[in-house]
Amino acid sequence: MISLTAGENESGARLDACIGSASEELSRSYAAKLIEDGAVYVNGEPVTSKKHKVSAGDVIEIDMPEPEVLDVTPEDIPLDIVYEDDDVIVVNKPAGMVVHPGNGNYSGTLVNAIMYHCGDSLSTINGVVRPGIVHRIDKDTSGLIMIAKNDKAHESLAAQLQVHSVTREYTALVYDNIKEDELTIDKPIGRDVKNRLRRAVLNVPDASLSEDSTARNAVTHVKVQGRYSLGGSKYTLITARLETGRTHQIRVHMAYIKHPLVGDPLYGPAKALSKLCGVPLTGQLLHAGTLGFNHPSTGEYMEFHADLPENFTSILQGLTRK
Repeated sequence: MISLTAGENESGARLDACIGSASEELSRSYAAKLIEDGAVYVNGEPVTSKKHKVSAGDVIEIDMPEPEVLDVTPEDIPLDIVYEDDDVIVVNKPAGMVVHPGNGNYSGTLVNAIMYHCGDSLSTINGVVRPGIVHRIDKDTSGLIMIAKNDKAHESLAAQLQVHSVTREYTALVYDNIKEDELTIDKPIGRDVKNRLRRAVLNVPDASLSEDSTARNAVTHVKVQGRYSLGGSKYTLITARLETGRTHQIRVHMAYIKHPLVGDPLYGPAKALSKLCGVPLTGQLLHAGTLGFNHPSTGEYMEFHADLPENFTSILQGLTRK
């Protein structure tokens, strides 16, 4: 059973939107299915309409179905394990690896690898294709991701994500000089109505979600680490700390302020660079370098760090620092 409490921002929102907003991995569409299946309770009463409007303080309980037999093959894929115990694993994921199967990627994923490594010792809350997965990072983003080895650990980590107490800091190289040394981008993100593969900033806050809106509040804190140039082009190295964790959040927010990530094929310039400083670009230069959370069993705060991958450091070495 997963329990959520609706906040002031969710007051008046649809039940499926509220659940989808509160959980990074429980999507709105899956929430709608659970509601229609009679697995969702509001203040102890079953609610089967996804259009039900919630009020601040409502206690929402979700009776998760028993996990199905997983039809994903464990694969002996090397993992860069930064930390592991009986409750959690922290993995430094390489760029190019998909986190969980789907959309034609049914092998070579992080899930295939951790299934081989852990066997049956993974949480089952997120279903048959995402065992252990509490949050995710994009395929072409490198860096740290936490994986739950049991349901109790999963619930603890998911609850920390919900209240924004998990530390997630990324390093990125973006186009052009950012004038401010620090800034906060507080703009809701939802599905781009013109391109379903993209997300976009939508000027609709969570509190006024329309029936078709997918907008969710999103906050990114940006700090400049260095300004660079190469020929006539300018670049800025930033760290971006997530307060929320929406799909493509950093990529969308940086593109919105006209500083898209270098190498980003989806949100970058139409004529994206194929290489920089002689280094091929196969995706956005974005690395999840810092991850911190309270241990699910001990409550102790733990923080982990992963160095920039070699291609990223090679590019920085080839640029001129201003």
